[in-house]
Amino acid sequence: MKDLTLTSFAEQVASDSPVPGGGSMAAVCGAFSAALAEMVANLTKGKKKYIEAEPEMKEVCSKAMVLRKKLLDDIERDSFSYNKVMEAYKLPKETEDEKEKRKNVIQESLKIAASVPFEIAKTAFEILPLAESVVARGNANAVTDGLIAGMLARTAVLAALYNVKINLDSIKDENFRNDLWRKVKEIETKTIEYEKKILGLSQL
Repeated sequence: MKDLTLTSFAEQVASDSPVPGGGSMAAVCGAFSAALAEMVANLTKGKKKYIEAEPEMKEVCSKAMVLRKKLLDDIERDSFSYNKVMEAYKLPKETEDEKEKRKNVIQESLKIAASVPFEIAKTAFEILPLAESVVARGNANAVTDGLIAGMLARTAVLAALYNVKINLDSIKDENFRNDLWRKVKEIETKTIEYEKKILGLSQL
C-alpha cells in the first residue's frame, strides 16, 4: 500500500472495502508527521544561524526517518491484522468443535488487531519530542511545519487508540483487556498534554 500513488490510495480508502481503514490512516498521519519533523530539521541543518542546534537536528533527522519508514510499513500491517479478524468470523461453525475453534481464533485475531494499532500509537508518540525539538530550536521559517508535525502525531496516536478500543470491547480475556486499557488511557493523556506543550511554544 505504501507504494501506491496518493490518488490510488485515497480511492482504496473510499471504496466499500473495510481496509485500508482508520488504523491504516493513523499510520499514514504518523508517517507524514515524522516526514514534516524531518523536513524542518533538514531545513535547519547547515545554517549558520542554527549552528548550535546542528547535532540535535541531525538526531531528529535520523530518528524521524526510522519512524517514518516503520509507520509506512504499518499501513499494510494494520489492514492485514483486520483481515485476519474477518477471516476468523468466516470459519465454519456447524459442530461444537468448529464453534470452539472459531471462537478461539476470533479471540486471538482480535488481540492482534488491538495490539497492532497500539504499537502504531506508541510509534507515533515518539514523534512528539521530535516535533518539539524542531519547533523550539529549528528553522523559525518552518515553525508551522513543526507545529503541524505535532498535530499530526497527536492525531495518529489518538486515531490508532480508537482502533484499539473498539477491538478491546470484543475481547474476553480480562487480564489482556484491562492491561491494554490502562496503557491506552496513559498514552492518550500524555499525548493530549504533549501536543498542548508543543503548540504553546509558538506565538502564532
